[in-house]
Amino acid sequence: MRRRGCLHSLIIWAAVILIAAGFWQYQNNIIAAEPFSVASDRLPAAFDGLRLVVVSDLHGKTFGSGNETLLAAVEAAEPDLIAITGDLADETCSAERVTTMVDTAASLNTIAPAYYISGNHEWAMDSTWDFYQRLEAGGVRVLHNEYEVLERDGQQIVLAGVDDPNGPWDQKTPETLLEEIRAAHGDVYTVLLAHRNEDLHRWAALGVDVVLCGHAHGGVIRLPFVGGLLGTDRQLFPEFTAGLYTESRTAMVVSRGLGNSGVPFRLFNRPHLPVVSLETVSQP
Repeated sequence: MRRRGCLHSLIIWAAVILIAAGFWQYQNNIIAAEPFSVASDRLPAAFDGLRLVVVSDLHGKTFGSGNETLLAAVEAAEPDLIAITGDLADETCSAERVTTMVDTAASLNTIAPAYYISGNHEWAMDSTWDFYQRLEAGGVRVLHNEYEVLERDGQQIVLAGVDDPNGPWDQKTPETLLEEIRAAHGDVYTVLLAHRNEDLHRWAALGVDVVLCGHAHGGVIRLPFVGGLLGTDRQLFPEFTAGLYTESRTAMVVSRGLGNSGVPFRLFNRPHLPVVSLETVSQP
């Protein structure tokens, strides 16, 4: 009887361990693609249905050999454009892992045109500018406080990108960048890539239409009905950690990110792949 009792206990503990291991794998390595719709009467009709996939905060993490699982998830989302919103690699990455991230970005660019902006961690790397040059050599458009005009059927929108504040102290400000855009193109519909998630009020004051960002890692641990637990400065219950936020005419989509930094795990916070669809609505 005693042996049966021990065997029964071992079976229960083995089942608990297997369930816990499966849950951990699911929480930290199974990508969650999440759709978001952003509607505006300012979006030109030619761009109705434009799909952007947000790849943020990989921090050198891989999903399968050569990031094949991530690439498959992005391709399945059928994007028109891919926004890589910073912290693709960081200062802890080996040279081999940095190369993997460069290759991943180049592979993303074969799915759809890929645009990259820096996060805070790339600026702490020893080879920051070399990293940017390697991304560009792979076909990725690196936006250093710059913009591109996208055109369809004679209509235009602007895709802009700002470097993280950890970049050069004398870099162009977002305010100056928006002034340049409007001086050249008027009050054009503008999609902005910006790594950090805290600046909704700033973007709303500048009249940006859509902002795609990350940085917060979803609060690392997400509590039901509460949201993210930890902020990037380790504050409790931070704002703007995941999903869609709006203020005035500005919509900001915050990715929970794909990798980890500092805290090496996620809980109730799977790796996140936002799929953002832009929609045109008619004025009443």
